[in-house]
Amino acid sequence: MPGPQLLQVLESARRSSYQRDSKENVVALTRDSGLTVAKRVQRDSKFTEALFSEALNAYLAGDMRTGKAVLRELVNATVGFESLAAELKKPSGSLHHMLAPHGNPSAENSFRIVKALHKEIRVRLRVTVDLD
Repeated sequence: MPGPQLLQVLESARRSSYQRDSKENVVALTRDSGLTVAKRVQRDSKFTEALFSEALNAYLAGDMRTGKAVLRELVNATVGFESLAAELKKPSGSLHHMLAPHGNPSAENSFRIVKALHKEIRVRLRVTVDLD
């Protein structure tokens, strides 16, 4: 799934976790999209690998917004922000901010997050160059 489409799916799923009732009150729906992603990540290693690959490809293509959104989903579904914070010796809130839509993590912090996820997910990364 290309980056912008994946980002739309993730954001749509987040937004669809809530709706307005007849009195215009915001109410939560029964299924949390993050929980749905987390369950799929736990049972489907190919899905996890595809998400990780999509995050990295988005970063490499300059689509930081998609890259951060997918990394955020992966952190939530795998190590969790508290464990990641302990491993990286960074406050959890800082990590949340870095991977937020308007967050701006340094290259060093981005690669440290990727390295921690790589260790958790246990996939073999390979970079290839396509000359067009």
